[in-house]
Amino acid sequence: MSDQNTQVRGAWQGVRLDGWSLGAALIAIVVLAPMVAVVWIAFHPTENIWPHLLATVLPRYFTTTLTMMLGVGVLTAAIGTGAAWLVVMYRFPGRGWLDHALLFPLAIPAYVGAFALVDFLQYAGPVQTGLRAAMGWQTARDYWFPEVRSEGFAILVLAFAFYPYVYLLARAAFREQSGCSYEVARALGAGPWGLFLRVGLPLARPAVATGVALVLMETVADYGTVTYFGVQTLTTGVFSTWLNGNNAGGAAQIAGVMLVLIFLLVATERISRRRARFHRQSRASRPVAPLALEGGQAWLATGLCLLPFGLGFVLPVAVMLVHAFAAPGVWLAPGLGEALGNTLFVGGVAALVTVGAAVFLVYGVRMAGRGLARVVLPLTTLGYAAPGAVLAVGILIPLAALDNRVADAVLALTGHDPGLIMTGTSGALILAYAVRFFGIAQGAVDAAFGRVSPSLPMAARSLGRSAGGALRAVYLPLMRGSVATALLVVFVDCVKELPATLLLRPFNYNTLATRVFELASLERLSEAAPAALMVMAVGLCAVALLARANR
Repeated sequence: MSDQNTQVRGAWQGVRLDGWSLGAALIAIVVLAPMVAVVWIAFHPTENIWPHLLATVLPRYFTTTLTMMLGVGVLTAAIGTGAAWLVVMYRFPGRGWLDHALLFPLAIPAYVGAFALVDFLQYAGPVQTGLRAAMGWQTARDYWFPEVRSEGFAILVLAFAFYPYVYLLARAAFREQSGCSYEVARALGAGPWGLFLRVGLPLARPAVATGVALVLMETVADYGTVTYFGVQTLTTGVFSTWLNGNNAGGAAQIAGVMLVLIFLLVATERISRRRARFHRQSRASRPVAPLALEGGQAWLATGLCLLPFGLGFVLPVAVMLVHAFAAPGVWLAPGLGEALGNTLFVGGVAALVTVGAAVFLVYGVRMAGRGLARVVLPLTTLGYAAPGAVLAVGILIPLAALDNRVADAVLALTGHDPGLIMTGTSGALILAYAVRFFGIAQGAVDAAFGRVSPSLPMAARSLGRSAGGALRAVYLPLMRGSVATALLVVFVDCVKELPATLLLRPFNYNTLATRVFELASLERLSEAAPAALMVMAVGLCAVALLARANR
């Protein structure tokens, strides 16, 4: 305990308190407040239904969530690592464009992939219709077809939506390895499987583990896909307990279980690679030289890489395009333009607020010294790990209580009831987006600050520039590209976010994501298709930027 206290005191030694550092600390408090609020509400509910949850639905929610995590984790690890290995280590037809195309499923929200797959495979869909026509079957009693809306198909949809997280990191890890290691292994008689299992995979394990950890966090956070497939997870439990059971305390208790699960994931991932260190033996080590595949092996590699690209990207886009252009009038449907405007407004404001706060916080902790940076920066990334449903619980309940107290105070002083100032507006939604995606903006901005030579701001300060002046005159012009990238990525994630939007949006307030989900849930896929295509188009912008940055 004394050692821990010494470390904490050491972290704060040399911290310079000024407006920048205090502002940075305030931003960090705002980012962390929703998660603290969830824990507080869970331990102090108005009506404690924890024993009831523990005896009835919670074990089922928890078991189903673990099953989903296991299935999605195994599949994404296999698909992402396998595709990365083929693209880096071999040359085959289509390898050049598949290298980037395998990232495209990142542009497709998982719930859109779920709607497309069900529409494609359901009884009235083209697959079963074609089977009946080809085989002469008349009804569903004449043949067997797997139940599409099931846990197994939900796992498949999430796996093909999230495997690019593993693929991106594994591809980078394989490319950074030394070609000399593989030449030595081949000289010692290792075949293709031996190279992968004994050389490539062990060296890439930290990257694969990080990618799988991201996938598992996204799996726990998913709401649209599991709801559409009728799978009851912890996230659906939050919605059910809060909205159907009208028990915010019980929802907070389930959200607390999700937080614990997420933090265990983060801790396990970091501990698993804490002592893993892999280094090149020489600066002059040769990069990996891909081997040319011929004949059937070459086309097999092409087919294996085309499968996740086709199911994760081509199928959802094709299904939505067919529905959208089969009835062109849906592009003029009432509410679509309003949903687009709402999406651009809340997403744009949230991106500006998030990235602006990230710039202020990172600059503030750098001005305050390394001690504050070691304490604050890691904590503010926790918001990204928290699912949207958890943040909604931690934001809406305290915000509603604060709104009511402010309204009561104004009413007592002026005799005028202002109503709910934050809860009934898009402000709560913007706050949730900012907290949810602050870690992304902070990481991009912190990396951009690190690339600026310390001598440049020091020269500006020696010429009489203030701290703010050095930020405006030196840092921001040099960081322009990184800040723009952070703005785009945060905006795209805001556009795709569904659980927090459903819980925090004002009454009768739709975004593109909620419009897609609501219409598709009512089996009105043709009306949902234009909004889905808009969401995917926005996502493709970020994926194209990501592919360009990782050439």
